[in-house]
Parts: sequence; structure tokens; C-alpha cells
Amino acid sequence: MQPISFKNSLFAIIFAIASLGGVAACSPHGQHQAESQTSPATDTGAIPGMDHGNMDHSMAMDLGPADANYDLRFVDAMIPHHQGAIEMAKEAQQKSQRPEIKQLAEAIIKEQEREIGQLRQWRQAWYPQAGDRPMAYHPQMGHMMEMSPEQTESMKMSQDLGAADGEFDLRLIDAMTPHHEGAVVMAEDALSKSQRPEIKELARNIIASQQREIEQMKQWRQSWKITS
Repeated sequence: MQPISFKNSLFAIIFAIASLGGVAACSPHGQHQAESQTSPATDTGAIPGMDHGNMDHSMAMDLGPADANYDLRFVDAMIPHHQGAIEMAKEAQQKSQRPEIKQLAEAIIKEQEREIGQLRQWRQAWYPQAGDRPMAYHPQMGHMMEMSPEQTESMKMSQDLGAADGEFDLRLIDAMTPHHEGAVVMAEDALSKSQRPEIKELARNIIASQQREIEQMKQWRQSWKITS
């Protein structure tokens, strides 16, 4: 596997998507407050001929500027992203034969379920008027809008890892590593943009724990000599 260069490649994808044409007319009003957002991301700004799942995920990973609603977007991106990791970890608990993988899966579930609970509490306390739908920054339109259900699902970055065969742990590692790298990208973005100490502390914890798990998975991949 390649060293962690995910941040540069991810934002390269985001900017490449943002540069493509075929976008509906953009709102001239810049940043919209959370309570004024009512249109799902699929209603406007669609790019003809593109896979909306991939497009939506890339847009969701761009958390936008350090404005009054930045923390709302961070929370709404990290919750489904954590949920995706939990889904794969639960699958690993059922299918992996390695105690190391089962222990990792247990740690992921415990830690990320705890963080989801904290993120939901902050959202309710800080943005009581935001509504139930998660929000995302639309880089092409230059403002915030509701995530579509497809975009929320894409944000999970989860996948069916297949049968409990000899290649299962390889597939888990190859799915969970970039998934963790995505969380690190968002956490680093939050460290530089959020003004809330609670978000900064969470971001530092995510970076430390998930980078540690990334390195562990890479070591296992090498020591177990499982190759694609």
C-alpha cells in the first residue's frame, strides 16, 4: 500500500470535479445559514453523466470555509463516516478468524459509537434550528445545502467485504485503511478551521487513534504476507 498521501489526492479529486461543467445556475448569496437550507443536494448543481455517489462523496469531504456553520458540516460528515467504519467492523467480528482483527473491530466500534453520541449531543446543543437532515458544503455552488440520502450513504465509505474466506482480512484492511485516512483528512481540516475546543480535541483524538490503526493494519498486511 502507498504511504498516506490521501489528503492531496482527495482534494485533487474535489477540485477536478469542481472544475467540470454542466452545473445548474449557482446561488449568488454565498454562505447560507443552517436554518435556511431546504433543497437537497440532488435538486440543483448536478453534473450530467457523472456517478452521483462518487460526486456526492467528494463534495461531502470538502467541508467548506471556516464559517458559522463549519462545525455543523463537520459533525454531519463525521457521523455517517463513523457509521460506515462501524458497519465494516461488525462484519469483521463475524467473519475474520484472526483475534487481532476482532480486537481492532471491537475498538473501532466502541470508540466511534462513543464519538457519534458526542457529535449528536453537540449538534443539538449548537445548532438546534438545523433540522434533522445532515448538511454539506457544495463547492460548485459555493454554499451549504442538505445532503441527499445517496450522499449520506456514500459518506459512509462502507462496502460488503465478501465471504469469510482466506482473503477477508485483506479486503477489510484495504477498505478500512482509506476509510481511516478519510477521517484523518476531515479531522485535520477541523483542526485548522474550527473555533471550538471540543471539536479540536476530538479531531486530535481521531488523528492519533486512526493513524495508529492505519499503521497497525499496514504492519499486519506485510507480516501476514497477504497481497492483492
